[in-house]
Amino acid sequence: MLLPLTRFTILYAILYSSFGVVSPFLPAFIQSRDIPPEQIGLIFAAGTAIRLLSAPVAGRLADRLTARREILAICAIAAAIGALLYLPVAGLWAIMLVSLFQAIALAPLAPLSDALALLAAKRERNAPQPGFEYGWVRGTGSAAFIVGSILVGAAVSSWGLAIILWLQAALLMMVPLATRLVPEESNRSPSQQAITKDSVAALLRMPVFRRVVLVAALILGSHAMHDTFAVIRWSAADISPRTASLLWSASVAAEVVVFFVIGPSLVRVLSPAGAIALAGLAGAVRWGIAAVTADTTALLITQPLHGLTFALLHLACMRLLAEHVPQQLAATAQAIYGTVGVGLATAALTLVSGWLYARMGPEAFGFMSLLCLAALPLTAGLRRR
Repeated sequence: MLLPLTRFTILYAILYSSFGVVSPFLPAFIQSRDIPPEQIGLIFAAGTAIRLLSAPVAGRLADRLTARREILAICAIAAAIGALLYLPVAGLWAIMLVSLFQAIALAPLAPLSDALALLAAKRERNAPQPGFEYGWVRGTGSAAFIVGSILVGAAVSSWGLAIILWLQAALLMMVPLATRLVPEESNRSPSQQAITKDSVAALLRMPVFRRVVLVAALILGSHAMHDTFAVIRWSAADISPRTASLLWSASVAAEVVVFFVIGPSLVRVLSPAGAIALAGLAGAVRWGIAAVTADTTALLITQPLHGLTFALLHLACMRLLAEHVPQQLAATAQAIYGTVGVGLATAALTLVSGWLYARMGPEAFGFMSLLCLAALPLTAGLRRR
């Protein structure tokens, strides 16, 4: 019989490899359809904005029905269809519609997976299905992202950018099968876990929750420029697709190290607030260097800082949410954190990134460095609690 850790490892490996085969190269695929930077920013900003609705709705529905696994599977199938719809379309508005459709389906996948994993991870060790370290599961997802990114870099060189969409669709269609392996929620009674407006309002009134969402919005939102324009900039600097995929994978490899090895210890030693402050400082350095050079050696040094700017921040925020959010609001809290908070900032910053990059070029990355610095004073409130 497979242990819960093994079951979640399989789910995260498939899910995050589906993200890895597309994330580095989707902006370049859209640019290949003669879409300029401002419109690329608009497409990705609109896709991020629609997530602000779809993920919370899916999370709330999953909490009310105690059907997180089922909704996760349905959304994965819809996202696979959305990937294939990119292939025949051209022009701003057609690509925009496909992007919005897939964004609606993709948005709930990570929050629902995290909600399921966090609930299983914090079970008592003497329970019938004992808990595990959440970072191990999330680290497996990051490792799978790396594998997907590396493989797709070679595939793009051989078969062109369209291969990223075929690969993502195939992997997403495997998610429902992996979801069936995930342990059932401990309570299958919808009436006992129904969410009321008052309970959601109570969640939003929690000072710790609000502050966590805000610091994550600033630091994770600062990745908008990189996620949208990094490969486009590297290509302009004559960096090949294979090298670009390796650079992208280097950043995610750092995630794996943080999630599996040093992250949990750093959160314990520094406290979640201290870990978030370290992530903010790393982000300020990373984007400051990105603003002045695209040298491969410099990128090899700064890309691993992603382990701090994303993975360490994520572990610290997940620790705070797991400690302060009631179990019956787990999926809703993940959706609000990941989309209404982080997603709102990312949508706005993606739109701004397109405008800034078109006018300032690489120097626009310096603006993202300032956002990370702005998050540092907010960690003091988390440390006091």
